[in-house]
Amino acid sequence: MKPIVQAYNLGKQYQIGRREAAYDTLRESIVQLVRAPWQRLKVGNGRRSHETIWALRNATFEVEPGEVVGIIGRNGAGKSTLLKVLSRITDPTTGRAELYGRVASLLEVGTGFHPELTGRENIYLNGAILGMKRGEIESKFDQIVEFSELEQFLDTPVKRYSSGMYMRLAFAVASHLEPEILVVDEVLAVGDAQFQKKCLGRMSAVATEGRTVLFVSHNMVAVQSLCSRALWLNQGEIIEDGPAGDVVSNYLSHGLPIDTSREEVWDDIETAPGNDSVRLHRIQVRPESGTPSEPLTTKTPFVVEIEYWNLRPEADLHITLHIYTDQEVIAFTTGSRSGEGEYTGRPMPVGLFRSICHIPGDLLNVGRHRFRVLVIKDMVTWLYKHESEVTFDILDREEREISSYGREPGVVKPTLNWSTEQIGTL
Repeated sequence: MKPIVQAYNLGKQYQIGRREAAYDTLRESIVQLVRAPWQRLKVGNGRRSHETIWALRNATFEVEPGEVVGIIGRNGAGKSTLLKVLSRITDPTTGRAELYGRVASLLEVGTGFHPELTGRENIYLNGAILGMKRGEIESKFDQIVEFSELEQFLDTPVKRYSSGMYMRLAFAVASHLEPEILVVDEVLAVGDAQFQKKCLGRMSAVATEGRTVLFVSHNMVAVQSLCSRALWLNQGEIIEDGPAGDVVSNYLSHGLPIDTSREEVWDDIETAPGNDSVRLHRIQVRPESGTPSEPLTTKTPFVVEIEYWNLRPEADLHITLHIYTDQEVIAFTTGSRSGEGEYTGRPMPVGLFRSICHIPGDLLNVGRHRFRVLVIKDMVTWLYKHESEVTFDILDREEREISSYGREPGVVKPTLNWSTEQIGTL
């Protein structure tokens, strides 16, 4: 099968301090005349008038039809530049890119829509740009409007839209007008949490329809959930190309930031969450033999530590955790009463205590998780409930041959014992 995207030695060089060539207008000419003496002064002071930088260099790769490829890297790594070159928004300095099929790009708020036209008119305009006939656009029109949830603003010029409204309509158009190649750059950075989930669901649907997706994101869980393959860019170069789980894990293990907050601390007992009976001191999630900054994979044993002040003598307290997925589904519930320790099931003196929950590997599935902490007295009385702001991502390093994506269905992903034997002959 012929690749749908082919990139050969792609490179893009920019000159710092120099603007891209633009149409000459009277205003531009006046601005250049004003700037000219200052630019000559810079040269006269022995400084170069322009310095060059390679935003993208030596990028060579191929993408098969129906493949979903995540593109990851730090800010300034060249991810957006690569998508702009592939989308024909900017020309490469070196190399060439060949794309075989209709391309819909969603790169930044403001790209692709005419601000003076209404939302309705821009839907038809974008469809025409993609080469679709009016009848094809009309067949998708109601789905686009329903997805965007902007029916009452459909006949308003998009220049009056907020950035969130703009992105809702832009994503709805780009993902529903049946391009062979969908190019998306950090769409999840705009919009509320519900819209972000909706976008992920739509991109997953596009992928299952056999269309190709190139997806830039800083959300590693989203990359693993959607993508079977990932490209890791650093300083404009592709430094790793492989299964999404491996690439994401290697990216995070190089000391790069994890998009989670794995600890809450309250040092002042007077203002800490709680009441007259109990107050929280610290909540932390970390690998069982590591630090909170290290990534958690599906196979990593990890711990949840809860530190709390008991303020009542002879109180029989225990901690219950409700672990939630990013879909707000309870993955499981566990309590300290089932564990071991000097004060498990026994009255506690006044003081600071720590309860540790040990969670084994091969249990939770890929995704972002949070939890609720409950403090229970005497196994019957609920003393305090805390919705923790601590979150943690579970990543996957497995390379799959059966599944197209980095995430299997389900809340949990246990490794269970199986056996197969022959029980008869033909």
